[in-house]
Amino acid sequence: MTPFRRRDFSAHPPAYAPAYKTTVLRSPRMPLVELPATPTEISGPVFGHNLIGPLDSDLVHNFAPESEGAMGERIIVHGRVIDQDDRPVRGALVEIWQANAGGRYRHSRDTFQAPLDPHFGGCGRTVTDEDGAYSFRTVRPGAYPWPNGPNDWRPAHIHFSLFGSGLAQRLITQMYFEGDPAIALCPIVQSVPDQAGIDLLTAKLDAEGSIPFDARAWRFDIVLRGPRATPEDRQS
Repeated sequence: MTPFRRRDFSAHPPAYAPAYKTTVLRSPRMPLVELPATPTEISGPVFGHNLIGPLDSDLVHNFAPESEGAMGERIIVHGRVIDQDDRPVRGALVEIWQANAGGRYRHSRDTFQAPLDPHFGGCGRTVTDEDGAYSFRTVRPGAYPWPNGPNDWRPAHIHFSLFGSGLAQRLITQMYFEGDPAIALCPIVQSVPDQAGIDLLTAKLDAEGSIPFDARAWRFDIVLRGPRATPEDRQS
């Protein structure tokens, strides 16, 4: 069994980032305690692959009546999940959640005045194939204001949660869209230590993967562990 390389915390957003105001109160005041990964954490426990339904990865239709669909710009989000040595991570559970095309979540605490889409639930899941590949069909989420500053808006983004070979191996992160000018203005994004890390969180437009007259594709590859690891999300 190949051991994990130590996590490089300098590549991930710090827990304390004053421009992202809620971290001032919730960030830990003492140094983190790193626990060694034993065979138990590396190999399990595992999730049930048979719990994935046929529409779980299709957010356009998985909350809509038959023959209906979610409103907004339809997109395909796809990529590969690989490990620190560029090997495919097979059978990994990939979950996403996001706001609708107007920038509103289906959540009781979301008070943004954008309308709810009755045909959009905002979450989905899939399992990577033998090549580590995954794919979701969804709508491009809208930007929305948040109470960090008087005029702070979150860029369009999709939240990702990934489990490796066991539930103790988890990455929570966010995906942004190439070319969005709001990325450079967002304190959450800018808490990532360097531009290289922000680039790892930014999906690239993939014309070849698009579906003509239906949906544009965005490619977002995810690296688990190692020096090129996809940065964690400090928001959730």
